[in-house]
Amino acid sequence: MSRFDRDDACSRVLLLHGIWMTGVEMSQLKSRLSDHGFEVDTFRYSSVSLTPIENAQKLEQYIRQRDYACLHMVAHSLGGILLLNLFDLYPDQPPGRVVLLGSPVQGSEVARRLAARPWSRWLIGQAGIRGLVEGAPQWRGNRDLGVIAGTSGMGIGRLLGGLSGESDGTVMASETNLGPDVMSRTHHTGHMGLLFSAKVVTDVVGFLREGRFPDAQA
Repeated sequence: MSRFDRDDACSRVLLLHGIWMTGVEMSQLKSRLSDHGFEVDTFRYSSVSLTPIENAQKLEQYIRQRDYACLHMVAHSLGGILLLNLFDLYPDQPPGRVVLLGSPVQGSEVARRLAARPWSRWLIGQAGIRGLVEGAPQWRGNRDLGVIAGTSGMGIGRLLGGLSGESDGTVMASETNLGPDVMSRTHHTGHMGLLFSAKVVTDVVGFLREGRFPDAQA
């Protein structure tokens, strides 16, 4: 049974973008969720110059200032790591559900390679701390959470190396794993493609409303 029993009452969604992004790239996802009746906000943060802990502190302030009665959260890539830091530091959040899209919660091998090289270390910046290099804090399971990973294999990781097994070309599916108690779904799409896939939107909407992914579609 779902941990969240206000399916019909909660229409608020907060989107969190990934590293090097501004939230603009999530505009289509925002529009599609709005078409399904959700009221959608976007949290923008400094993905490289601040640590995930520092950004979690800012996110906590953002949420408290708006006094949400309930709030679903959908995060892409590094945004999912930010959320795990948020719930680790501030578990008392408004009721709602969480969906992570291509978030390397176990840390990213591609990011580790970038962070290990003097010429590319700046690309990761502070995002490695309790994040892309070290991995996110443990998920404590105090609400419904679903994970969606891409499996197309096409992306920056093909150039940098470090990918093995299924991946979205940037993040390995295994790096998104939060254990057997967390629902997961894969789609044959790339890392950024997770933000534009109609099938991903269907899964996100279904999970936010029901606490589970819809039956798999052909």
